[in-house]
Amino acid sequence: MSQSPVVTRFAPSPTGELHLGNARTALFNALLARRSGGRFLLRIEDTDASRSTAEHARQLQDDLRWFGVQWWGEPMFQSQRAAVYDEQLARLQEKGLVYPCFCSQDELALERAAQVAAGRPPRYSGRCRALSAAHRDARIAAGAPASIRFAVPTTGSVEFIDLVHGARHFAHAEIGDFVLRRADGSAAFFFSNAIDDALSGVTQLLRGDDHLSNTPRQLLILGALGLPAPQYGHMAMLTGASGAPLSKRDGAASLRALRDEGMLPLAVANHLFRLGHSTSHQELLSFDEMAAAVDIAHLQRSPAQFEHSQLLVWQREAVHRMPVEEALPWLGDRVPAGLSREQRQAFVVAVLPNIVLPDDARAWAEVAFGADPQPDSESAQVIAATDRALFTAGAAAGARNDFAAIVAACKLATGLKGPALFKPLRAALTGRLAGPELGPLLRAMAPGVAQRRLARFA
Repeated sequence: MSQSPVVTRFAPSPTGELHLGNARTALFNALLARRSGGRFLLRIEDTDASRSTAEHARQLQDDLRWFGVQWWGEPMFQSQRAAVYDEQLARLQEKGLVYPCFCSQDELALERAAQVAAGRPPRYSGRCRALSAAHRDARIAAGAPASIRFAVPTTGSVEFIDLVHGARHFAHAEIGDFVLRRADGSAAFFFSNAIDDALSGVTQLLRGDDHLSNTPRQLLILGALGLPAPQYGHMAMLTGASGAPLSKRDGAASLRALRDEGMLPLAVANHLFRLGHSTSHQELLSFDEMAAAVDIAHLQRSPAQFEHSQLLVWQREAVHRMPVEEALPWLGDRVPAGLSREQRQAFVVAVLPNIVLPDDARAWAEVAFGADPQPDSESAQVIAATDRALFTAGAAAGARNDFAAIVAACKLATGLKGPALFKPLRAALTGRLAGPELGPLLRAMAPGVAQRRLARFA
């Protein structure tokens, strides 16, 4: 991979929520740009007016910001660039490299079905390419709707080096003439996508390998216009548990769904960074560390499976590393209102090592700030087997919820230490035998709570 500054981009269509396959593509392109000190661009491909919405475009940007993917400059919207596409199409028309196609969708569907039935790959037969200029002019004058197709050379091939798959070869005869402008006047994906990459100065581009067959078409367009082409790399798709590719139809696989669940962006990024990309780094990485470690040569060619259980492993690490000032807004209303600043901070310090998702904190908030908890069965057995003197001494020292003072008093009164001391104290104070550190948890509680809870068993 070149070490000179590169320009990459991410170009989603605003037709739904940003699914994880696309989020992974955005991540790797952003990391490549960050690694070289280059630029990462955002382009909104909203030429499909029937499916694109301004709300989805806004959500895409909001989700990317949350994810930590920062783009250079303002996003580009393809819906605002019709004049650019018309200008480039006119250049191709002047060169005689395009022609109008009057075939209806029904006619094209029947043609494809016949080709498939005959065991041939479906592609446009080129029937309108053979029409005379007079015939074309007459149909256009009559108002016949027409798309504009690129006339692919009948001989030769397109060859390029894919950043992931290596040398690729596509014979012109296998490509077929393809649409550049739809009959409604809008630019087709092959065309607008290639033009914008070239005019934006994109130098390297990673995208899903479902686009691999698009690349020869786009190289033909750029070659015909004399425009520079990026180095293309096609990443293996992400699959779900069923083995099918993740898609916008799979709501659980969207970035927004994970955000709503309480996943941290760094956890999601670390998981995606390792899906289909091998690295020697086993620890949780920052975005800068991922940028330093990313290597196109380590992208795998086979599909990678997204596993929610593995994401939770990274989530746990990210949560346990999170500063208190970041954890408080993340926990939101799981931390009760009305607490002092010191109580809130003490509660967060206590529970962060014991939770993975924000809702996990609700149970501990109930323990810390709710009614005195009733011991579960195991805790009740421990309490019943413990000398009452421990609880009497702990209650006497517990007015200020000072756990160190409580422990010292209990040791002095009973001579107990280790689990024999700490288990009954935890059982009496929280109703459980496992959980957050008691020192910070008690500091979060109102004065006198520890005293009252211990006194119940004295």
